[in-house]
Amino acid sequence: MIKRVKLVLLLGPMALVVACAAIDSQPEAVSVDRDTLLADLRVLSADDMEGRLVGSPGGARARAHVVERFRASGLEAIGEGYEHPFTFTVRQGDAQADRSGVNVIGRVAGRTTPGRVIVITAHYDHVGMRAGEVFNGADDNASGTAALFAIGRHFSARPPAHTLIVAALDGEESGLRGARAFVASPPVPLDAIALNVNLDMIGRDANDVLYAVGTFHYPFLRPYVEQVAARASITLRTGHDEPGRPGIEDWTSDSDHFVFHERRIPFIYFGVEDFAEHHRATDDYETITHDFYVRAVATVVDAIGVFDANLDAIGMKSP
Repeated sequence: MIKRVKLVLLLGPMALVVACAAIDSQPEAVSVDRDTLLADLRVLSADDMEGRLVGSPGGARARAHVVERFRASGLEAIGEGYEHPFTFTVRQGDAQADRSGVNVIGRVAGRTTPGRVIVITAHYDHVGMRAGEVFNGADDNASGTAALFAIGRHFSARPPAHTLIVAALDGEESGLRGARAFVASPPVPLDAIALNVNLDMIGRDANDVLYAVGTFHYPFLRPYVEQVAARASITLRTGHDEPGRPGIEDWTSDSDHFVFHERRIPFIYFGVEDFAEHHRATDDYETITHDFYVRAVATVVDAIGVFDANLDAIGMKSP
């Protein structure tokens, strides 16, 4: 994830009631397995992952864990397996060099409308090691990656109406490379994808605030986010997506959702304002706000359920 200032959005209660009145909701209270979620986060952000740099041995170890947890979470492989390799070119001085990455992709088939798809993404790579020091990237983005396993478990046990494709993307820190490889060779036609839900840095906020970014660009998504916010156990705000707003960072192009946005696929990006630890060696498991993280993941699972329940309406309003 790239960089991060604070925006407070006040939601009028009457407007919220009216907006949500016509929305199909997910009535079941959402919870996640705290111990399993935190254990996955600890594994992915451990020193032996060596910062999960794309193309590195540490990145390969992280990927092996992701594949194992996709399988255990009930996510089905797409094609010949979970791993989808790709190559990209980087500049080294006056020369160019090829690099390799691997996306890990699974799915839960929709029970009624499998041809309409929500793609849920989180990048599992980080920045590796610098001067012998490991940058563990617990929030950025072991937090989003571990959440994918919880999402897989939840919806494998409660099949959604529409197909969910769950993608742990590689090479985000090198220029959104895994996301670009995904849309260049998608596992389903791009016009089948109604929505991208991207998770990048959802694990650390002392004030219990999680942002849902994207409603400025896709205002028809706002009522669904507001419905989730009204019952969330954390504070869910919209913002950080309006270009040129003074004093507020625009996160529209800061993570993998931007690649979907470029293809006019609507997105909601969940993230936090983690200024203090971002791309620092202190972004460790021990400095995650664990209680907030567990509740944030439950909020994201709830949101995906609401999006799934309303995906036909979302598709009608998509660009």
